[in-house]
Amino acid sequence: MKLPFQMDLTGKVAVVTGAGGVLCSSMAQALAECGAKVALLDLNEESANQNAQKIQAEGGIAKGYQANVLDKDSLKATHEKVLKELGPCDILINGAGGNHPRATTEREYFAAEDLQEDVKTFFDLEQNGVEFVFNLNFIGTLLPTQEFSRDMVGREGCNILNISSMNAYTPLTKIPAYSAAKASVSNFTQWLAVHFAGEGIRVNALAPGFFVTGQNERLLYHEDGSPTERTGKILRATPMKRFGTAEELLGSMLFLLNNDAAGFITGVSLPIDGGFSAYSGV
Repeated sequence: MKLPFQMDLTGKVAVVTGAGGVLCSSMAQALAECGAKVALLDLNEESANQNAQKIQAEGGIAKGYQANVLDKDSLKATHEKVLKELGPCDILINGAGGNHPRATTEREYFAAEDLQEDVKTFFDLEQNGVEFVFNLNFIGTLLPTQEFSRDMVGREGCNILNISSMNAYTPLTKIPAYSAAKASVSNFTQWLAVHFAGEGIRVNALAPGFFVTGQNERLLYHEDGSPTERTGKILRATPMKRFGTAEELLGSMLFLLNNDAAGFITGVSLPIDGGFSAYSGV
């Protein structure tokens, strides 16, 4: 992987949740290339191990762990393993998150006639689906922070980096639970930055715009590879006229984690969106 710039994380331990996925595995790899010992956490242990093995094959120090970010006992057990095998956490990246069809409307705009048709409207959103999405994104950030930030107390140069979204600024159509949950992540980032300021623990967030991942690929492209209507709308509203790549998150990640370059920055959510948030549509 070609990093935008190099920083020395030798001796640091980085814990990355959601590391079985495309974006967070890329972050884990970049941290390892900078010298960190990386714990890759994911509900899917096989994916976490596979991504850790890729890092090991390139000479990095990494280990995959199965962890449920919604289960305190699971996180505690994993934390104990990380402490024993890698050491106390210096950097925590809360990357676990996602959406679910049970919390998604079928159409962007409601019409009264939808009630008479077989259409999933706002009124049909399932409570357990909404709760799952909100919990995965917000509680799935809070609980790992409670567990791993204990290691940071009384130690210098520690950082927490949450993964928010441009949805936190302006909600996208169809996905109200995901948008609300990411708004809560941004708000929590600010709260936690203030709460931990006296301990010298910096807390920031990345707010990605549109990136193609395993979770959203089918929403953006048909099985034959052609773009969906939603992709057309996204690209028309993105001045750079393309999706971001996983590598394009790394410079912002490394900058916010750099205590020399960003030592006075805490409580921010940094948009990485190709101009999406700056474009008025005209």
